[in-house]
Amino acid sequence: MTDMVAFRETVTAWAAGGPGDLASEPAVRLAVRTVVLLEGPSDLAAVDALAESRGRDLEAEGVCVLAMNGAMNVGRYARLLGPRGLGLRLTGLCDEAERGYYARALGQYGPEADLGRKPVFFVCAADLEDELIRALGVSRVEELIEAEGDLRALQTFLRQPAQRGRTPQQQLRRFLGTKKGRKIRYGRVLVEALTPERIPAPLAGLLDSL
Repeated sequence: MTDMVAFRETVTAWAAGGPGDLASEPAVRLAVRTVVLLEGPSDLAAVDALAESRGRDLEAEGVCVLAMNGAMNVGRYARLLGPRGLGLRLTGLCDEAERGYYARALGQYGPEADLGRKPVFFVCAADLEDELIRALGVSRVEELIEAEGDLRALQTFLRQPAQRGRTPQQQLRRFLGTKKGRKIRYGRVLVEALTPERIPAPLAGLLDSL
């Protein structure tokens, strides 16, 4: 376990009601300057994969990428980690439906932060999976699913009556969420398949802001 992973777990425990003093020392020791607040582990896998593909070592840069187990938790994390907590710069990536949670949690810190530390977040049109499928195209995503050994599972899924009337893109998006751990795995697989010019704008904007 890396020190940053341990710090991430300490912050998660703090947000769940644990002691906060345990997070202060490693934040200083690791020179953490920015925390990226993400809804879940599939987003974290995608951001980590993109950073690696572009030669970025976020841990060495003092960036902690953190999955919050739901966008509704962003306010709690912002209070603990932002200017009124550990004093770290906050940023994040969210789905369009969760924009309001992020706007309320991060927007309140804008006036009191200098421009270099002002919180900013990036919004996916539907969710990150939707952005990645649109960026790669349905055919390419199907090729990746086949390469991962999931083609038969996809074909079975597409025969379900509930999938009739949905677009191929919508079907693929739903498929990625049908099995525990699949979204996490494909968060990395889809990002690694992107060429630089096809990186979705919210994901590229987030990484460039760090």
